[in-house]
Amino acid sequence: MGWVTKMANVSFNRKRAKLKQVLGIRARLALLAVILVAPLMLERIRSLEDTRTKQIAQAAAEFTTVARHSADAQREVISSVETILKSEAFIRASAGGVSKSCDVLRASLPTSLPWIRTLLIAGQEGRIQCATNNMYVGLDLSDRPYFQQAQQSGRFVLSDFILSRPAQSPTVMAVYPVSAFSGVADAVVLATVNLDWMSKVMNNLGGRVGITAVLVDSTGTVLAAPADEHSAVGRPLDDMPLMSAIADMALRSDQDEGSLSFLAADGSQRAVSFIRIAGTNARLIASIDEDKVSAAVSRDIRTAYLQLAFVVVFVLLGALIAAEKLVIKPIEMLADMAKRLGEGDLSARAARKSLPSEFVPLARAFNAMAAQLSQRERELIATNDRLTVMASIDMLSGLANRRGFQSRLDFEWMRAQQYGSELALLMIDVDHFKLFNDTYGHLEGDSCLTLLGESLSGIAADTMGFAARYGGEEFCLLLPNTDVMRAVEIGEQVRAAVLKLCLPHITSAHMVVTVSIGVAATRPNEALRPGDLIEAADAALYAAKHRGRNNVVEHGVQAIEKGPAGMMIAASA
Repeated sequence: MGWVTKMANVSFNRKRAKLKQVLGIRARLALLAVILVAPLMLERIRSLEDTRTKQIAQAAAEFTTVARHSADAQREVISSVETILKSEAFIRASAGGVSKSCDVLRASLPTSLPWIRTLLIAGQEGRIQCATNNMYVGLDLSDRPYFQQAQQSGRFVLSDFILSRPAQSPTVMAVYPVSAFSGVADAVVLATVNLDWMSKVMNNLGGRVGITAVLVDSTGTVLAAPADEHSAVGRPLDDMPLMSAIADMALRSDQDEGSLSFLAADGSQRAVSFIRIAGTNARLIASIDEDKVSAAVSRDIRTAYLQLAFVVVFVLLGALIAAEKLVIKPIEMLADMAKRLGEGDLSARAARKSLPSEFVPLARAFNAMAAQLSQRERELIATNDRLTVMASIDMLSGLANRRGFQSRLDFEWMRAQQYGSELALLMIDVDHFKLFNDTYGHLEGDSCLTLLGESLSGIAADTMGFAARYGGEEFCLLLPNTDVMRAVEIGEQVRAAVLKLCLPHITSAHMVVTVSIGVAATRPNEALRPGDLIEAADAALYAAKHRGRNNVVEHGVQAIEKGPAGMMIAASA
């Protein structure tokens, strides 16, 4: 009897296994669709009208969220501009001189921040002393409200919409006073902001039926807009038929963020959201025409009615196909995307248009995660670029360090080789500096190097050269398009400038701090390398030390057929 029962159980289990194979996910979905289609159709028809209202509200809420993200992106753009200006202001306050801060300014325009067109430094009286674009040098900004406001408030200021005088192009000016660091009325650091880039940040707000979004200044002039509204840039909102009422309501509000709903002059019901960009008087204003949005939803509802009418007819055949397309394929697609993300491919994105609506939130979440990872990677790259610039500056002397010098030497070498011009190098060493440190202490030694760096920076500015601290008490001065005779003259100028400092040095035969200078010059060619110029200048410096120090010696390498060639040669003090 037990044997019969056991056989019956085995037979039942086999039949259940076969039934599971027959009733796979496709067959189960088809069967479920047949069972549910009739009541679901009735329920769907009843809920469609409710869905209309909910979808309108959802569209408004979603757009408000996107607008808030766009406002955050604008905040980040302006914040990055403020960070750069603060860095330049700090350098200017620390440098204590126009030429040094100008040198740093010209070398520090970040390529990773394309929304900054030009960096400028204006004196206390309002005249621009230096800029990354020379067309601005000498321009008087003393009558500009943003310049006056920055000086009076001592804080970061973002101007309203203006036309740049030299370029006659629309822009806004970002301003930060050096007095914020030094506490003394001094120069002001400025940046021209690329409005086209600010409009690009808003492109995710464009191309939506019934929706308008603009970034305006405190007067209501449009600073930025999505591509489909780009013609509005530079125009006041009062000139835009559907935005004139919005301008008055949003700009008068004292709140940083808010929403308004009203009946527009054209009879349309409109909802407005506005967000103030932190630290500025600019506002991002988004307007939704509820009638147009609801019209699109109504068309979708009518389409849904037609689709539901055909569901009953095609449910059995369609369920099998739909199961493959609507369930299996999307799952495989999302799984493949997750795998690619796991392998480090941050460009992986789920094509939401090809996915069923049920999978869109999951796809959106995947895409948002991938976008955030990609953004963080870009931020890390930008941060590394900024650190690279900082790593090229010697903080004690304010000059470029050895790394920055080598980079500039390579550049000037290639340029001189391209144009067939000469290139000269001065290697400068402080005489008996170890004895100076032992006698006066390291703090005085650092002060000595700082003063030498300032003098060398001024001479570099006057001679169109590039000064750097090569290491320890050794400095160098790179002189493009300069022959050996002129280089020796500049070397004598450096030596005299150091003597003029009259820094006491009782352990020196001259009783003051002096320098020995080695000079080398060449016309770069393919047979030479930049290191040959350094070696020649080093050899000249060695000769200068052995000739009693406090002198200038020129030297070079004799040209040979297969070795380094073309170096200027001399052996005189």
